[in-house]
Amino acid sequence: MPLGQEPPQLLKQRLFYEGRKFNFEVNRLRLPNRAEGDWECIRHPGGALAVPVTARGELVMVRQYRFAVMGRLLEFPAGTIEVNEAAGDTIRREIQEEIGYSAQTWLPIGNFPLAPGYSDEIIYAFLATDLEPIETPPDTDADEDIEVVLFTPLQLEKAILAGEAVDAKSIASYYLAKPYLEKLASL
Repeated sequence: MPLGQEPPQLLKQRLFYEGRKFNFEVNRLRLPNRAEGDWECIRHPGGALAVPVTARGELVMVRQYRFAVMGRLLEFPAGTIEVNEAAGDTIRREIQEEIGYSAQTWLPIGNFPLAPGYSDEIIYAFLATDLEPIETPPDTDADEDIEVVLFTPLQLEKAILAGEAVDAKSIASYYLAKPYLEKLASL
């Protein structure tokens, strides 16, 4: 239990649904402040994300269709951590699938809860450098509709500030990576 050190008391499990990528539950809980009620929660195995940087200092991103928001979002490559898989292994697989690169250098830059009001998902973010295109990228998942795009850090910041459709995990990870990106740019 790395983030929350005060688990609520489970009084009654009211609803449970096991999905393909996550589970959903509604439970009657007693919170640490003694309040009782029914709360919904998405139980998620977590995700891993890479901020891939080319030798020219460009960020490799994807513009991906997301059915829940009925449109395309600008995102860093990411994926769901599978059972018995380390976050680093997840993201090494995902950047090959999503952007067609492998990285020689990996640096963990942080982790954070994605939507703690209704989910326990934690995103593990990595900086990926020394990129090399792979000869034959693996097939993408059938539900992935992805376009690979390159941005300079300044272009990405302008897109974020202009209100372009950039997902939250990518914005957070960019700002975790920014000190490292500035250091790389000064070399």
